Amino acid sequence: MDLFDNDEQLHIKGISIDWDKISSCSYLRGIQSISGMNHLEFHKPITFFVGENGSGKSTLLEAIAVAYGFNAEGGTKNYSFSTYDSHSELYEAMRLSRGIHKPGWGYFLRAESFYNVASAEEEYSREWGAPPSMRYHAKSHG
Repeated sequence: MDLFDNDEQLHIKGISIDWDKISSCSYLRGIQSISGMNHLEFHKPITFFVGENGSGKSTLLEAIAVAYGFNAEGGTKNYSFSTYDSHSELYEAMRLSRGIHKPGWGYFLRAESFYNVASAEEEYSREWGAPPSMRYHAKSHG
């Protein structure tokens, strides 16, 4: 069996966006790659979003992650910290079409909020009594 040809491996089969739920003056309507999108289907377990800076890749991926139940700043679904509320309302207008395979665990990581996720990880590891090796800020960044 080829992993990449098996639709049953998909956690998310597609998304749909109800633009009536997004304000007519929202900046989202000005992002060309997103504003014309009503549906997007996924056919493989791995999808790449490619485009210029500011073209909407991160906005779309973040909305999918938040609609799926992840913290907008990153981490597992159990993370509830918030240092800066900057995510768009796109997730509120998004409906996910989920596959039959439900993952047992997941993690959403944004490069721009890694510091905040690492800080939350350190706080959680202190609460759980995790060893210092679990503390990201003490690790080499080179």
